[in-house]
Amino acid sequence: MIYSKLKGMGVALITAFKEDESIDFDALARLVEHLIKNKVDYIVVCGTTAETPTLTESEKTEVIDFVKHCVNGRCPIVLGLGGNNTRVVVEKLKTDNFTGIDAILSVTPYYNKPSQEGLYQHYAAIAKASPLPIILYNVPGRTGVNMTAETTIRLAQDFKNICAVKEASGNFTQIDEIIKGKPDDFMVISGDDGITFPLITLGAVGVISVIGNAFPREFGRMVRLALNGDYENARSIHHRFTELFSLLFVEGNPAGVKSMLAIMGFIKNVLRLPLVPNTIKTYEKIRLVIERLV
Repeated sequence: MIYSKLKGMGVALITAFKEDESIDFDALARLVEHLIKNKVDYIVVCGTTAETPTLTESEKTEVIDFVKHCVNGRCPIVLGLGGNNTRVVVEKLKTDNFTGIDAILSVTPYYNKPSQEGLYQHYAAIAKASPLPIILYNVPGRTGVNMTAETTIRLAQDFKNICAVKEASGNFTQIDEIIKGKPDDFMVISGDDGITFPLITLGAVGVISVIGNAFPREFGRMVRLALNGDYENARSIHHRFTELFSLLFVEGNPAGVKSMLAIMGFIKNVLRLPLVPNTIKTYEKIRLVIERLV
């Protein structure tokens, strides 16, 4: 069942680039192996952290196929597939090949700012077209629209293949309302590393993590401890990462985590425009914190 597969720590995989900004598949393979070796629960490919808007359609296909080949069935794979043109998303769901993919992560439509009814109808169309379970993705800081608890619960009640929501609104009251009012088998997943621990204490089932690219073993242990009710030890690990959480996003995602991975020797610190690497000041702050952690 997909419900058990999506508990714990998923990692929103970055896309590694060479100095010429072509995809660095060797680095990507090393990173995927690093994640699996350190027991991530699942990997999210072509999400926000992957700089997906800067990838061509052919590059997205290459990345998806490559990650599936590297994973080789050793952990579930969730595919980011969303957009602000409902017809295009629905058509892709009807025609693309999803062999080796376990679920779809679909972000709320961005830029055109639909109403709550528009959001409902968008996801209703996606749910009817999708051959795979759907994870809703609410991230108003990026999309310009917040999906309310009422809309999320309505979708969860009306469509059995809408199995979860990745909540990145940062609104504890809203997230708690979802947890309180959702169907029993619907899952709430943290979309924010920094508040994953408190959200698990409220009833979230885990996180789709950015920092997990760099620290899968340590952050995954925090998630598992919290899910098992060992809040004291989970809190201790959470507090170790507090400074890194803020540095992770101070100049945008994935600039922070790419700095971390470059410092740790996994990748080149290269992003595609309009995104740029961290400033030297932030990079050095991250380096000093990592030196204390490893």
